[in-house]
Amino acid sequence: MTVGLDARWAVRGEKRVATQARVARTGFYPKKNRDGSPRPGPYQRLAEEFERRLTELRETGVIPDPRAAQIERLKEQVSGLKERLAARDAQIDGLADFRERALSQIAAQRMEIERLRDVLATPSNVRALPNSSGANAPYGSRS
Repeated sequence: MTVGLDARWAVRGEKRVATQARVARTGFYPKKNRDGSPRPGPYQRLAEEFERRLTELRETGVIPDPRAAQIERLKEQVSGLKERLAARDAQIDGLADFRERALSQIAAQRMEIERLRDVLATPSNVRALPNSSGANAPYGSRS
């Protein structure tokens, strides 16, 4: 019998064959006599015939090799994950740029506020607006 993923796939196929033939799957494998000499299992010829047909179908391309199918599936999954990672990196870069611009704007606004406070504090023709503590409407509105 083959090894690796093929073996698992073949075992599943052998399970189906055993179920359809209504025999125990252990009959597909060689046995040992009490003296340790090997003897064929009662249905070993069925297992060999199944494996032969399975190999023929794989060689003709009717049944794809499960390892090749898994490799292709994993390659597609990796490429999808790489695309998601690239999109996340781009999003993070965009957010970092936005953060930097926002911090720069906040710093510029703070500097402008400080400049206006300094201008207001020095004697000049700039007057402060009166505080309207009693009125609810903003200064200059007609409401």
